[in-house]
Amino acid sequence: MEAAAAVTAAPPYGHVIGHEKWRDSALIQHIKGAGVKVAFEKELGVVDFLLPNRSSVLYVSECDIIAGNSYKRKLVRFRNANVANCVQANSSGVQALALAERTRLSEQYFSSLQKFVVFDLGLTLLPVSGQPEASQLISQMVLSEGRDNPFRKRSVARLYEPQLLLLLQQIPGVGGVKASSLLHSFSSLQEICSARLPQLEPLVGQASAQHILSFLHNHLV
Repeated sequence: MEAAAAVTAAPPYGHVIGHEKWRDSALIQHIKGAGVKVAFEKELGVVDFLLPNRSSVLYVSECDIIAGNSYKRKLVRFRNANVANCVQANSSGVQALALAERTRLSEQYFSSLQKFVVFDLGLTLLPVSGQPEASQLISQMVLSEGRDNPFRKRSVARLYEPQLLLLLQQIPGVGGVKASSLLHSFSSLQEICSARLPQLEPLVGQASAQHILSFLHNHLV
């Protein structure tokens, strides 16, 4: 069984530390293609990736979800490792992110996964369609930690508030990547509701921008 080791050293800006098991994966190739430098470490325990802001990432595949409840034990160890990391770093702002493949095959199990990750464990869940979308999300989070990033001073926990992420991903055409883009650019749900199409389109595209405004105004405004 993999150790739930706490990770204390974060990579510098533009870098990500990945578990050795991902070295030859398509996910890593996509991350490198986005301009992110990757170092590999065998001693990450249950953690798959460590980001410059000290956020840790666990990847839950379609196969993990379909195979049964063994992934839940892995998620519990991941949560425990994050708690230990927060204690050692003397900070409550160390974010634990679970990226989970939401596919046609895993869809029927996903509501149970969401409840367990978000409400039972208190982690952030980001649904992705597969490794290419996961690589976009990881690369975006890594590169957004740069010195010129206007959102750098915002709390990571605030940017990736679990309930708000889940709400945004209920909007047609808005997945994990687009939802995180919105939360990088707007500090609250109120700001998103007040945004106009020209502000949203560069972030999510014209069709998704229209869906977002329609959904939020019909359900929340």
